[in-house]
Amino acid sequence: MYAQKKTVLKNVDALHVITIVVGVIFGFSGINHGFFEFLQGNAPTEGLLIHAIGEAQRFWPEGTEDAFTIIPNFMISGILSMALGSLIIAWSLRGLRTPHGRTVFISLFILLFLFGGGIGQIVFFIPAWAFATRMGKPLAWWNRVLPRAIRPFLSRAWIILLIGATVFILVGVEMAVFGYFPGLTETERIQNTAMRFVIASALLYAAAYIAGIGHELYRREKISKGEERHV
Repeated sequence: MYAQKKTVLKNVDALHVITIVVGVIFGFSGINHGFFEFLQGNAPTEGLLIHAIGEAQRFWPEGTEDAFTIIPNFMISGILSMALGSLIIAWSLRGLRTPHGRTVFISLFILLFLFGGGIGQIVFFIPAWAFATRMGKPLAWWNRVLPRAIRPFLSRAWIILLIGATVFILVGVEMAVFGYFPGLTETERIQNTAMRFVIASALLYAAAYIAGIGHELYRREKISKGEERHV
């Protein structure tokens, strides 16, 4: 069973898997923003920058989940954010490999940003889209800059980095919304710690993508050698 799992991981397209995870995580983030905006009811936003979580719904004083919206109504922004977040999840799971898959991916995220789905996700979905455009491509530049000697290591490391990045962003989001982390009670320390988790997550996702490219190059090399043996 363990050998079968290792074989599956060796054969997957890491760039595709990482982009799916990013899309699903931040699709749910958009739904989260939209849900709290919807709870604020049919009220004007009174500006482009809003608090997705209103005073009546906050779990702690700084748990505002700031967002940007061009829609001057909390309820409509919330409905659109939840709808777009759901579309992003579905598209990430089913549509990335289609001819215009990556273009639709970035377009949905831009709309989510414009309609109240959150601000911080920009530093995640733009790199995700950029790396996803390399899916199925020759990766010639990366083939020159990533030494062959480290590719077997990268082929094993990408999934660990992906899991770490996902855990970190989930902890960061939990702290931003609920203001809870074991051992921390001061507001400023909670905010700073949450920010550190989010920044670390962004860096780990980028590292996962680079390791994923190393995995893809290593996988293609193994396939090529296998084909040569059968000639």
